[in-house]
Amino acid sequence: MHELSLAESLVQLIEQAATGQGFTRVRKAWLEIGALAGVEPEALRFGFEVAARASCAEGAALEILSVPGVAWCYACCRSVTIAAYQDGCPECGGLRLRVTGGDRLRLKELEVE
Repeated sequence: MHELSLAESLVQLIEQAATGQGFTRVRKAWLEIGALAGVEPEALRFGFEVAARASCAEGAALEILSVPGVAWCYACCRSVTIAAYQDGCPECGGLRLRVTGGDRLRLKELEVE
């Protein structure tokens, strides 16, 4: 379950921000997860709860924002939405796609005290 290591890294990032910006507690964290990021949101939510113990993020709500997968189709020269890497172009059925979005995990915002 790599979501636990992702959650631990997320808590470390929050702790670094707390040190640098001088806040002591996180009430809510917004996280963007791309459809192509290979992350199971509920497993990450559980991992975050465990990893945040005894940190400034303990008890913080984790808001997960889903970001669609986006790719450029070389066959029809369009930007299209895809759900998985192996998907073909929903417009023309082409298989030559270059992923241009929705493949990342990003800490978007924190609500702090």
